[in-house]
Amino acid sequence: MPGPGRLLALEGIDGCGKSTQARALAAALGARLTHEPGATALGAALRQLLLAPESPPLSLRAEALLMAADRAEHIASIVAPALAAGEWVVSDRFSGSTLAYQGYGRGLPTGALQQVVEWATGGLAADLNILVDVPVVVAQERLAATAPDRLERLGPAFAERVRHGFLTLAADDPEHWVVVDGTSDRLALTAHIVALVHERVGEPGGRGGLNGPGASGR
Repeated sequence: MPGPGRLLALEGIDGCGKSTQARALAAALGARLTHEPGATALGAALRQLLLAPESPPLSLRAEALLMAADRAEHIASIVAPALAAGEWVVSDRFSGSTLAYQGYGRGLPTGALQQVVEWATGGLAADLNILVDVPVVVAQERLAATAPDRLERLGPAFAERVRHGFLTLAADDPEHWVVVDGTSDRLALTAHIVALVHERVGEPGGRGGLNGPGASGR
């Protein structure tokens, strides 16, 4: 019978390169690639409300709750069934993004947000969160040629708060977070991330890593 799968989350500010690394990591591991917000039919509609510049204004609590709704549907429809079938899942954003963006970025209480996150996920947490960290100025330069979404339009001060939030989350929980340098060569960074996953979590269908089966995980 298939054993429980593993969930890996790529996190970071917009423009850090996490989406590129999520795709590369999923390919290297033979894992299922998914993303937040917008991976489900409901999520796509919520993503439009949350990020499209032409969407009506949202209160901060409504924004956080819509993100939670997207995650609840994402887990029920995609993540939980895949994990139960023994698949490994790589998600481009997960719970850390809510705490960093709506908490540290928007200024909502992180304690209350953590309760919302835990309720929306049913207690499911990533086995490893990989924070692709870059200075805000680098991220802004990378995004300069793209049309900004509603959160990206909030500017560098907002991005600095979000980056600080991610780094704080990683520092507070080193067992389940690793930080990598998003300014590194793309292929070298992918190889480094794959090596970290093997060390910390293990290999699909293989032995567990430091947080793998039989290790002191959650």
